Amino acid sequence: MSISIGGGGAGGPGGVLSAFGVTTEGKIDGRVLLRLGKFVTPYKWQLVAAIALMLIAAGAQLLAPYLMKVVIDQYIGKGDASGLVNMGILLTAVLCGGYLSSAVRDYVLSWIGQRVLSTLRGQLFYHLQNLSVAYHDRTIIGVTISRVVNDVSVINDLLSQGLVTVLGDSVSLIGTIVVMVVMEPRLALLTFSVLPVMVLATVLFSRHARVAFRQTREKLGAVVGDLAENITGMRVIQAFSQEENTQDRFEKINRSNRDVNINAMSLSFVFLPTVDVLSIAATCIVLWIGGVMAVQQTVTIGVVVAFLSYVSRFFDPIRDLSQLYTTLQSATAGGERVLELLDTRPEISDRSGAIEMPPLKGSIELQHVSFGYTREREILHDVSMKIEPGQIIALVGPTGAGKTSIANLVARFYEATSGAVLIDGHDICDVTQVSLHRQMGLVSQDPFLFAGTIADNIRFGKPEATDAEITAAAHLANADDFINQLEEGYDTRIMEGGANFSVGQRQLICIARAVLVNPRVLIMDEATSSVDTVTEALIQDALERLLHGRTSIVIAHRLSTVRNASHIYVIDAGRIAEHGTHAELLKLGGLYRGLYERQFIAQQ
Repeated sequence: MSISIGGGGAGGPGGVLSAFGVTTEGKIDGRVLLRLGKFVTPYKWQLVAAIALMLIAAGAQLLAPYLMKVVIDQYIGKGDASGLVNMGILLTAVLCGGYLSSAVRDYVLSWIGQRVLSTLRGQLFYHLQNLSVAYHDRTIIGVTISRVVNDVSVINDLLSQGLVTVLGDSVSLIGTIVVMVVMEPRLALLTFSVLPVMVLATVLFSRHARVAFRQTREKLGAVVGDLAENITGMRVIQAFSQEENTQDRFEKINRSNRDVNINAMSLSFVFLPTVDVLSIAATCIVLWIGGVMAVQQTVTIGVVVAFLSYVSRFFDPIRDLSQLYTTLQSATAGGERVLELLDTRPEISDRSGAIEMPPLKGSIELQHVSFGYTREREILHDVSMKIEPGQIIALVGPTGAGKTSIANLVARFYEATSGAVLIDGHDICDVTQVSLHRQMGLVSQDPFLFAGTIADNIRFGKPEATDAEITAAAHLANADDFINQLEEGYDTRIMEGGANFSVGQRQLICIARAVLVNPRVLIMDEATSSVDTVTEALIQDALERLLHGRTSIVIAHRLSTVRNASHIYVIDAGRIAEHGTHAELLKLGGLYRGLYERQFIAQQ
């Protein structure tokens, strides 16, 4: 199937911010985290291994200061050189074991993370392809890209590392508290005296961070959305000399993004130094009181040294957990967006019991069809028409009359609000979309080419096509001559948006793409509207070959291109104003004759 997609962003450049609708209030939704956690379950054994390695690393961190206490009190103090060597070897082994465990754990977590990232993005892309055309018509491309790229990345940070970090830091924190209390309760209580201030700082931080980190996700998406839209419309921006105004608009969005990120970072920059200050205060308390107790010989020097090490280990998990909280905030905000996208249901879906469309003969009938893109505004009103197999019918009329809407309904990109569209007697709502689309072709006024070579684009609808089939299709589409004049021929790479080819050349390639899949029903939407007269002649000649023997719906403004159509329907204000052959409509002297004469006079 040859499909060309137009590139207008929904709502224009100024509509970027309004596309989000994200609330910045509310608590972390546990249901969001629970649903996101399901993406990790396929890697549960790897996750178990990472947790085991984390426990080993945490154990090594807890054991090392205690071994230092033993070395100081039992071997250095007593001058036991042989024992000191043995303990040195043991301490080295513990530290190396902890390092290796941490390194392997980080590798396993990265391994899991990349697979979660790939799976989540793959599911999003699959879902995006299943969403109806209506969704993509309404949604700014940059917004969708932001969800698939940025939001998924921050979710991955939480799922692949955050969960294990929470567990690891919790074990380290609890283990440190237990060891300190068992080793010397008095010093432990003095160390914990700073905790009330820590709790107060954490509560204040979390209260403001909840809002701040949701705003960062919103503003980042707005930046990506505006950037993608402006890059797509760069030709228009430059043509109308609107670089300065566009720059001002982007700077406004960019500054807004900068400000919310500075606000979010400021919270961290206030909170984290607070943790460091409390850590220093606790260290000073241990050093002062512990030193006095050591002088009074109520504790050993080894205990004081071990406590100084444990104080650092006590505050490190708190610092990590506070940073993880910001990740949790970002991941929740991103997760809400991603799940919202995954929960979006296609407006057009196969009904229960939908059948495969049999090989098409090409009979098409619209029975009292009405349709509107929104409930508030109806575009088509009680339209009925019948097309016999192999007929070429033309839809003509003023811009906005509803011609393309009819084509969208026949292709089932949208569904009629009332009435029915039948193909070979089958209501197209009762057949699967894939079986219908595989037998239809569409060539649009805005020819779209994908990244890759010319050959890749021609075989897009039939990936298994041979080089000979591709060449034959290009020959029938009158594209073979200009392709062979290229230095790399069919292997010529296509630039972004097909910029290295003219509109006419892109259209010929799209026609070759349609020829190759050999559709039984073909829709031509203004296929010659944007080309010169020489290229138009080439396209018209190619179309005559393509249309021969197929049921074809041709939408055209240039009435000279549809004079030989089997039947012409004149659409005006969503209704069929007239219909007949070219000669019959001219003789009727109505709207068609007026349109034809105006074009004829304009060409003089």
